[in-house]
Amino acid sequence: MATTTTDETLASAADVKLDLKGDNKFTLTKEEQLALIRVNLAEFLNPEIIENVINEGRHPRIYWGTATTGRPHCGYFVPALKIAQLLAAGCHVVILLADIHGFLDNLKAPIELVNYRAQYYQFCVTAILEAVGVPTEKLEFVLGSSYQKTPEYIMDLYKLCSVVSEHDAKKAGAEVVKQSDNAPLSGLLYPILQVLDEEYLKVDAQFGGVDQRKLFAAAKEWLPKLGYKERAHLMNPMVPGLHGAKMSSSDPDSKIDLLDAPEVVTKKIKKAEAAPKVAEGNGLLAFTEFVLLPASSLHGSGEFIVERERDGLEPLVYKDAAQMQADYQNDILTPQLLKPAVSKALNTLLAPIQAAYQANKEWRAIALKAYPEEDKKKKVKKVKDKGSRYPGGAAKDGAPAPEDGEAAGAA
Repeated sequence: MATTTTDETLASAADVKLDLKGDNKFTLTKEEQLALIRVNLAEFLNPEIIENVINEGRHPRIYWGTATTGRPHCGYFVPALKIAQLLAAGCHVVILLADIHGFLDNLKAPIELVNYRAQYYQFCVTAILEAVGVPTEKLEFVLGSSYQKTPEYIMDLYKLCSVVSEHDAKKAGAEVVKQSDNAPLSGLLYPILQVLDEEYLKVDAQFGGVDQRKLFAAAKEWLPKLGYKERAHLMNPMVPGLHGAKMSSSDPDSKIDLLDAPEVVTKKIKKAEAAPKVAEGNGLLAFTEFVLLPASSLHGSGEFIVERERDGLEPLVYKDAAQMQADYQNDILTPQLLKPAVSKALNTLLAPIQAAYQANKEWRAIALKAYPEEDKKKKVKKVKDKGSRYPGGAAKDGAPAPEDGEAAGAA
């Protein structure tokens, strides 16, 4: 019988000490590996699948996919930091650069640009992981179109289309595929492709956000219909954006780009919504919990420091989110203290990524091809026809005179 692990048992790896140096071999006990795999997940479906793999002495093979559409922003740190933890736990992680998915999702990515965007995403994800000091030798990038156009894959796609109803396909993709009144059929294919990817990438588990839960549940049901085995599914929570809602590439005000300058980052965080004493839905607290603290654990002291020099007080030092949220609710940690601390920590995290971008000519060239700037249409000033200077006279340039009762040159 399938089992589910919820967040009550997922945040138990706070004291796991990581060894990110050397050749990244198994340096943890099985219990520590499992604890690190579980930490900061919102839900874990069929954890026994991963437990069995570890008991067999194998590296769990887990995949995370991303449709290569808009520019990766700081929201990508959430899955990236979880991927860093999976790598530290000895997992082999496959990053699916889902170029065809990006095209199928209501044409979010023009087919002419998907290849460039896939390359841009690969640079970004690699740089994020390297920024927190994670060895990436067990990280594998796969382009979706490299196997999703093969005869075997297409035949399995047809087979699934014959056993999956329109209702079920729409339900599976409800949270991840853009919905519209007259949606194209490609939106129904999107979840079917993602389910098949588990088999064709030969993984033990798929990792994604809780917004993909319906799709993961569909995978557990649909794959056995083709004679393929079930996989485990790991889900990270959806972290609020700067204004409370989901951080989105399509909303510039809700996101911080990986290449935003320090002053831009500071300005955006200063404008972020952060009601005093209200921890729930606070994007800055959530970002600290799921990005800044894990990043510090992987690459530094495991601390998030809030300076209070201006008030003549000692800094607040946090090693876990619970104490930070309690202090925020008690108004010890205020928005005025939190925002500059987040800005400083995030800019420190972004600095090596931006340095890598500036040092890499190929990455910069790909960025221009993947996200070409739109030609700014120059506004042409419309010249009003003022007509002649006397009533009843002919208008300029041979235009007919105005009708009786209409002022000459009236618009």
